[in-house]
Amino acid sequence: MPTPTKGPRLGGGPAHERLMLANLAAALFEHKRITTTVTKAKRLKPYAERLVTFAKRGDLASRRRVLGLISNKGVVHELFTDIAQAVENRDGGYTRITKIGNRKGDNAPMAVIELVLEPVSAKQAVVAEATQAAAKAAPAAPAAEEAPAEEAPAAEEALAPETVAAEEAATEEAPAAEEAAEAPAAEEKDAK
Repeated sequence: MPTPTKGPRLGGGPAHERLMLANLAAALFEHKRITTTVTKAKRLKPYAERLVTFAKRGDLASRRRVLGLISNKGVVHELFTDIAQAVENRDGGYTRITKIGNRKGDNAPMAVIELVLEPVSAKQAVVAEATQAAAKAAPAAPAAEEAPAEEAPAAEEALAPETVAAEEAATEEAPAAEEAAEAPAAEEKDAK
């Protein structure tokens, strides 16, 4: 069980604090980022991340638990479809708090709390994109190889070792290996 928060509750009473956190979470999921006080943002962070974890599960029981806290069905639907899909590869850390200075009227410290919807790392995003591109190119490559095979079988035998090497390089996960494999393929096209 998490340690209870020290000091006075937000809004005065426990029921008001629960409703305030639920409304802040609904606004966060709807707008993807909100500006609030630092104290409210720090209280909202674990609350919102717990709801995102429920959304990642995606089952009916989780949806009903979230609907018990956030009454807006549209926001819950967006949480379970868009946001959960965007953070499916991320293991926690779904929100980010950035302090932005003090409010003009009462000098309260303000912060922006936002959802972290970017991929976990740029390298993993590139690797995933390269894998998808290789999978899309693989069905197109056999279709392209079949047409010249009927016209010139001797030409196919001469290109077979280079084509096999290019296909092996395309299946590797490293983007640099793919670029190296594409360079000889481009030279072959220029030579023809």
